[in-house]
Amino acid sequence: MMPDENVAGNVEDFPVGSHKVIKIGKREIGVFNVDGAFYALPNICPHQVGPLCQGKVSGTLVANKDTNWKRTWDREGEILACPWHRLEFNIKTGECLAYPEVKIRSYNVKIEEGKVKVW
Repeated sequence: MMPDENVAGNVEDFPVGSHKVIKIGKREIGVFNVDGAFYALPNICPHQVGPLCQGKVSGTLVANKDTNWKRTWDREGEILACPWHRLEFNIKTGECLAYPEVKIRSYNVKIEEGKVKVW
C-alpha cells in the first residue's frame, strides 16, 4: 500500500505539457501537467499491461453533432496513447476513448510548497 503522500518532484520538474514516470514503492505512476493542472495515472495499460504512461500525449479526432459531424482535432495535451497498441485514454478522467466503460484509476495530486505530491 502507498503511504499517504509521496513527493514526485518539484513543480518546475513538470513544465506545462510534460509528464514523467516515477516509482513509488513497487508502483510506476505517470505524473502529467495538463495546462497547469496535475494528474497521476498508473503506468499499466488495461489492454495487455503495456507501459501506458510511456506513451505519447496528444489530442484526438472528434466528429459529433457539435462539429456538424466534421472531423476536428480536440483535447490537445489531454490524451495519452499506449505505446504498444495506441489505445487512447483521457488523462483527466482515466476514461478509454474507444471503450468508455473501461476506466483506469487515477491518483490524487496536490501542489504544496513547490512540490508535486501524489497519494
